Amino acid sequence: MEFFVNNLPTILCLLIGLVLIVIEMFLPGFGFVGFSGILLLGGAVAFTWINYGAMAGSLMMIAVLILTIICLIVSLRSASKGKLSRSKVFLKEDGTTGETVKAEAELSVGDTGVTETMLRPAGIVLFDTQRVSVVSEGQFIDKGKTVRVVQIEGARIVVEEE
Repeated sequence: MEFFVNNLPTILCLLIGLVLIVIEMFLPGFGFVGFSGILLLGGAVAFTWINYGAMAGSLMMIAVLILTIICLIVSLRSASKGKLSRSKVFLKEDGTTGETVKAEAELSVGDTGVTETMLRPAGIVLFDTQRVSVVSEGQFIDKGKTVRVVQIEGARIVVEEE
């Protein structure tokens, strides 16, 4: 018990830092959450280095890297195939779950549709009654805007706001 009390700042920095890094993966861009996670993980390494020396600090740095990679792999796998892929919390803005979105559709350049989700720059557009995964040319497009197909490269459909 004394070990946990003496190392509470290190343990908290490590756990909260890992959680913040995983949360940052699901947010657009890189911002305060990711930067805070990196600082907290660095704090865990620094606390270990100060309290136990260079060897322990180096081992903690390796452990932080390995734990971060494991957390990222597990959360990405869950987001693509596990419970997160069916969750309303992550990755779905329209509140639907389990609904298929066609990557390739019978579309041609010039076709128009309405955005079902915000394009940041990827998102879902409704063409007639067909939901299609598309990307914009780099700009953000709000939900409910009319877009036009400007380029089709295999499964990649590029749109721009009209």
